[in-house]
Amino acid sequence: MQALIDVRESGAYLLMSVGGSGALRRHLAEMGLVVGKKVTVVKPASKLSGMVIFFQGQRLAISDEIASLLVVRPFAMDADTPAIALADLPLRQAGLIRTIKGDPPLRHRLMDMGLTKGTLVKIHQIAPLGDPIELAVRGYKLSIRKQDAAHVLVTEVTSDGDT
Repeated sequence: MQALIDVRESGAYLLMSVGGSGALRRHLAEMGLVVGKKVTVVKPASKLSGMVIFFQGQRLAISDEIASLLVVRPFAMDADTPAIALADLPLRQAGLIRTIKGDPPLRHRLMDMGLTKGTLVKIHQIAPLGDPIELAVRGYKLSIRKQDAAHVLVTEVTSDGDT
């Protein structure tokens, strides 16, 4: 993981944390810059100007000060990286959704709940008997059955940013 200001190449990145004061974090969250969002660096920062990112369908210029408060990791879903079932992800571990298997009604129901390809999801809690699983996804908590979670394949995201 690295600060957004340290990014030297254009490309897609996943926002892992937002620093700064509470008011600044709230302001950035209102704009949609929250943990788990994908941002694309269009123009890396240079000494003469800030950086330009593509986010939620629009270009956004970011000052060096704000870019230094945003921690990102490269957003890549390589075919080489092994995918595991969401049900097998350990407690408090995060993962990027790669695909959703199963019959169409199940896939549609899971996607309607916000579980879509490229979304960051974290195992928040597991019930005492192992079912259901509480997930943190898109800023809210969601409980799903372990049987349904087995159909969601994720790439594990470790704390140091490696997949």
